[in-house]
Amino acid sequence: MNMMKTRYNIKAICAILLLGVSITLPAQEEDQTNRDLNREMTLEKEYDPSIRDANKVNTLPAVKEPEVKKMPIDYATFAVPVDPQKEITLLPSGNILTDVAYNKRRGYFNAAGGTYLNLNGDAGYHILDTEKDQLNIFFSHRSTNGTVKYNHTYYYIDAEKVKAKLNDNLVGIRFRHLFKKADFKLGTHYGYSSFNYYGMPIFIPSSSYAIPSLDFSTNQVNQTLQAFTGISSKEGAKVGYLLDLDYTNFSRKYALTKADEGITEHTLGAKLGLSSAFKGNQRVGIDGKFAYLTYTIPRPASGDPMADYDNRLEGTITPYYRVEGENWHIQLGANVLFYTGDSSKLFVSPNVEADVTVGAKTVLYAKAGGELTSNSAYALSRENRYVNPVAQVLPSRVWLDAVVGLKSGIAPGFWFNLFAGCKLTDDDHFFLPPSTYSPSDFKNAIDVLQLNATLIRGGLEMTYAYQWIEVTLKGVYNNWSIRKNKSLNLTSDLLKAQGRPKMEITTGVLVKPVDKVSVNLDYYLAGGREVYLYKMKNIHELNLTGSYRFNDTFGAYLKLNNLLFQKYEVLYGYPLQGFNVMAGININF
Repeated sequence: MNMMKTRYNIKAICAILLLGVSITLPAQEEDQTNRDLNREMTLEKEYDPSIRDANKVNTLPAVKEPEVKKMPIDYATFAVPVDPQKEITLLPSGNILTDVAYNKRRGYFNAAGGTYLNLNGDAGYHILDTEKDQLNIFFSHRSTNGTVKYNHTYYYIDAEKVKAKLNDNLVGIRFRHLFKKADFKLGTHYGYSSFNYYGMPIFIPSSSYAIPSLDFSTNQVNQTLQAFTGISSKEGAKVGYLLDLDYTNFSRKYALTKADEGITEHTLGAKLGLSSAFKGNQRVGIDGKFAYLTYTIPRPASGDPMADYDNRLEGTITPYYRVEGENWHIQLGANVLFYTGDSSKLFVSPNVEADVTVGAKTVLYAKAGGELTSNSAYALSRENRYVNPVAQVLPSRVWLDAVVGLKSGIAPGFWFNLFAGCKLTDDDHFFLPPSTYSPSDFKNAIDVLQLNATLIRGGLEMTYAYQWIEVTLKGVYNNWSIRKNKSLNLTSDLLKAQGRPKMEITTGVLVKPVDKVSVNLDYYLAGGREVYLYKMKNIHELNLTGSYRFNDTFGAYLKLNNLLFQKYEVLYGYPLQGFNVMAGININF
């Protein structure tokens, strides 16, 4: 199925006011921790290895839930270049499954290997580590070359197994200098990802089309070169300012055939901010975020024109007013969002926050916002590496993303977050298994379908810790409604939230029976997924990790993944690995 675009006029929408911000509790302890972390630049801020290892060659498309903490970085492209639907557990750089005090050492090294030829490798070092100057380098590797089994019977191809290949690498260097009243940063990253399109498409037999021939052996290559610099005022300054500049060069080796060279996307970005405090507890300001995207499009060897790629400018301008009381906080603002090009759009969304302390370590919070999701070639590759390599996708317009909830840490060792919200999106993007009608080598590349979507969600998150045991639980229910788009003539089987789950449950138990040993058991359920005419099998994933810390320098760990021996897929036609084992070591120096 070819890529589908949605084009229509802007609709009017009312902003919802007096909604607010999420705060991690207990507030006093968290604030102190954040202040301590801000005083030093740790390796964690430069590199955030994920619990997702090489055994995961794809993951669920992202559905964002209210965040309870700010992640340290947002540029990691290793392991799985997607933001999974379930919350990722980030591990400190020198604390990779081994509980070693990373912030006492300048460097770390992690290496692991397992079944399916799964390999992990991480390294990083502080070249400079003073109060004013930090210079860090890091490298990460994830690869796999194992054979996986298809979850469906494909009568037109005599194949039950296929080799899923992946080789992801990320290397970078970052510098930071703290002036007396300003913070300066500079850095660059390079990412290299090689993989094969190993999935199966949907094939509807017809006398007009031949049985498909698929290329499983050729490796697609995505490369990313990023550079950034910026300067900002110190936190809490009376006059606050921010200027960040960045450049991203993203390229694909191939288009839809091996004979055709892939596109190159150039993105020049800027973040601007200016604010002023007055009367002690009030602040007024304006923020801006802009990106200019251009494309280098080689002429296909076949002579057929490639899909048009429109150069465009994307922007968000956010004026706001913020006031803080003794136990409350309110922000009133709006987002003016736009993008240019043949399908240019301009719209406004709210930017409103409020929270109030209603009891001991208990906060009632709410928030209403909106955003422009770029859907650039680079962004889509991070979300789904198997996406159609010639698809240009319009930016998604989030008119409203609202949440209201209650967070409390009132009981010793116990914390919970009860929340509900809604999200209204025009041109939301969904991943759809392709047909095999295209005469290309990579007929099994995932197509993108853009629909207008409404999401109503609710959930509960809890954590309980007592001495040597910690238990976490998070459950989310998603109610999707696809709004009809007059510009598209779609059948009912396409008017659904393709591949996104209705119910998600994440739970884990961490046990530390002795100082040097830790055991972690985690489970994830995703149910209610549908793609086109098919109901997808629920995901039931159970993993066990055991680690042993020999001393402050050395540690080792063992991971047993998919203990329930489940056969499932995140993307239709792209199965994941079965039961697999990985063992590794961690060294801090």
